[in-house]
Amino acid sequence: MNLREHDQREDMKVWLSADEVDRLLAHVEEDTNHWLALSLAARCGLRSEEVTQVTPNDVKNTDAGPMLIVREGKGDKYRETPIPPGLKMSIDSAAQYRPEPDDHPVVTSRSDTAGVTTRTLRRWMKDAREELAQLEDDRWRHLTMHDLRRTWATHLKSEDVDALLVCDWGGWEDLETFLNAYRGTFTPEAQKREREKVEWL
Repeated sequence: MNLREHDQREDMKVWLSADEVDRLLAHVEEDTNHWLALSLAARCGLRSEEVTQVTPNDVKNTDAGPMLIVREGKGDKYRETPIPPGLKMSIDSAAQYRPEPDDHPVVTSRSDTAGVTTRTLRRWMKDAREELAQLEDDRWRHLTMHDLRRTWATHLKSEDVDALLVCDWGGWEDLETFLNAYRGTFTPEAQKREREKVEWL
C-alpha cells in the first residue's frame, strides 16, 4: 500500500498492491452487491457514479475481448473499458437469476432493487476499510472508492499498457491529467521489481 498526501486536501491518496486488491475483494465477497461494486471500481476503473449505472446490457464480447460499456461517464462521455472474464461471468450469472430486466442496474441494495447511490457505495467502502484496518493495517482507513480507480490505472501503466490506451479506457481526455492525478506513484510490485536490482536494498 502506498499513500501520498493530496495537494489540496488533508486526506491521503492510496494505491493498493495487487494482493491488497484481492484481499479487499475477498473481504466483501459474501455480499454479492458489495463485491460487484468494488470489483467494478478496482478491475474496470469505474467512477462511483458509473458503478451505479452498470447493467447486464453494458457487458459485451468484442474482438478486443470482454468490454464494459460506460454509456454516460464523466461529462456524459461514452467509452468502453476491459472487464475481466470472471467479473463478466459474475454479472452474466447474476442477470440470469433475477427478475429485473437486463437494463436494470447490476449493483442493488438488499432493500431496493432500483439500484444504489454513490452515498451507499461510500458507506460500503467505509465498512470494508474499517474492518480491514482493525484486522491488518491502520492505513486501510484512508481508502476511498476513487482510490480503486487510481490503483487500477497505476497497475495498467506499471504493466506497460500504453498510457494513451489507459486514458481511453479510463475516460481521461489528456495524458497530463492521468499522469498527474492517477499514476502519481508506482505500484508496490513495480517498486519491489526495481529494488531487486539493487543488492543492498
